[in-house]
Amino acid sequence: MRISIIGAGSWGSALAELAARCGHDVLLWAHDPEVAEAIRRTRSNPVYLPSVEFPPSVRVTSSLDEAAAFASTLLVVTPSHHYRAVLGGLAPSLNGPVRIVSGTKGIENDSLERISEISGEVLGDRLAAFAVLSGPTFALEVSRGDPTAAVVASTDLRFAELIQHELSCGTFRLYHSDDVVGVELGGSLKNVVAIAAGVVEGLGLGTNTMAALITRGLHEIRRLGVALGGRPETFAGLAGMGDLVLTCTGSLSRNRSVGVALGRGRRLEEILRETRLVAEGVKTCRSARDLAGRLGVEMPITLEMDRVLHEGEAPQTAIERLMGRTLKAEVEGE
Repeated sequence: MRISIIGAGSWGSALAELAARCGHDVLLWAHDPEVAEAIRRTRSNPVYLPSVEFPPSVRVTSSLDEAAAFASTLLVVTPSHHYRAVLGGLAPSLNGPVRIVSGTKGIENDSLERISEISGEVLGDRLAAFAVLSGPTFALEVSRGDPTAAVVASTDLRFAELIQHELSCGTFRLYHSDDVVGVELGGSLKNVVAIAAGVVEGLGLGTNTMAALITRGLHEIRRLGVALGGRPETFAGLAGMGDLVLTCTGSLSRNRSVGVALGRGRRLEEILRETRLVAEGVKTCRSARDLAGRLGVEMPITLEMDRVLHEGEAPQTAIERLMGRTLKAEVEGE
């Protein structure tokens, strides 16, 4: 296959290396011409993933027109708040209908739309098929060949199976699903809980607290996901529990790192100023809060994290409010 990978951050770079390792010709698009030039010169990504050495079948460009014309299969790995604009920039140069695989994990703030919804809205009948790829996949570990499993979901099962076969090789194993909503939401909402997990670490709290947070966080994710049409079993799988555990406990998690700094008393603006890496949970937290309010879904952890992130609430106060909530059954209906 010929694949255009849109986004040369750490995850886009890891997927470019993976796709090439699986035997495909890859064009990697970088928004920043300096990043593209550095990749072209060094055959690695010194800014976002310096440990990766790209094989000859990976080329790089900073031209959206070139990326759009290169392939009819696009693997889009941009920050969620840039996704609509980047896709809109690609659209005029497309040679025909395209198939999109999304590696983006987030929910647009203003519209509260998922990436699949934005894709259909922007491309219309030029969108031949859509899939989302998600799971417990730190870019560094994928690129160095640590055994990893993830899931690719599409309502077009043939497309999901095609991507499953074309990107499964060696140490990377894909499962397929038709639950696009569940896989998208699992991958997006876990970032909010991961920031909360970082706060727990930053405050110096123990593993009891962490285990309770992850468990109740998964409960929130599943509750909102099911309300939006996802299937409960998806949230017990790789895109749900698997990605949540990884992002809440792994030292490579950007979202967890933001939470650790917050728990140690630093302000969000200062934390974000010091890194070029995107912590999707910061923006997704507000989207999740608004979606929950629209649907009448109770998400207390998400609500408290929104207060910490966007209203200046002290993390300790948020924890005290969570612990002081009305006592209830663990499972609704009991």
